[in-house]
Amino acid sequence: MNSNVVFDDLFSIEVIDKDGKKFDRVSRLAARSSNHSMHLTLDYNSEIFPLTADQSFSLALATSLGAPGAEDETHTWRPDGRGGQGLEAEYDYVMYGKVYKFDEGAGEIVTAYASFGGLLMALTGSFRHMQGIVLGEPIYLLIRT
Repeated sequence: MNSNVVFDDLFSIEVIDKDGKKFDRVSRLAARSSNHSMHLTLDYNSEIFPLTADQSFSLALATSLGAPGAEDETHTWRPDGRGGQGLEAEYDYVMYGKVYKFDEGAGEIVTAYASFGGLLMALTGSFRHMQGIVLGEPIYLLIRT
């Protein structure tokens, strides 16, 4: 695993748009991970990245798309134009955002919240699997099916 990746797991979609579709191009999925027993709620652009219920996908959260240890000063997901491709080349869908909140639940359960230009994510599970996710820091969300 790339050292910039702070979380990585395989998720199975349980439901999409449980409360109805509120926007034409945006859907909200609820999914459960297979390795770490995490629960994910995620808004995503369903027009450019269609998903279906019962589909599985790999999700990673990374602090940078560049080579491990390289400074990512631009905080963009687009290739840099210098011939190199980063972590985004391995995934089908990429979003860039910021971790804006952590909620402590019962025991060791926490929820990390991030916003990707208004598309929201809530990731709930053991704090041990989310130690690399830092409040206030930029984060990349990467998905491949």
